Amino acid sequence: MDSKEVDMDILKSVGGWAKQLTEVGISVIALGVVLEVLFGGAVPFLGDFQVVDNIMAILGGLSNEGLLGLIGVWILYHVFNKK
Repeated sequence: MDSKEVDMDILKSVGGWAKQLTEVGISVIALGVVLEVLFGGAVPFLGDFQVVDNIMAILGGLSNEGLLGLIGVWILYHVFNKK
């Protein structure tokens, strides 16, 4: 095995880990949203962290940016749906 193959294997491994961590993060966010909806915003293990409020703040910030916000959402959508 030469150095380029080893480098590519390392990059593929790191990329795979990053993708898995992203999927876990998205799942945790989705779980937080569902729990907040079910329990009315007071979820014991989340503490003061309000998932829905934070998502609404992010979306509000993007909507204030107009076209730049839409481009950002488009880029994030394609990053997360990349196979």
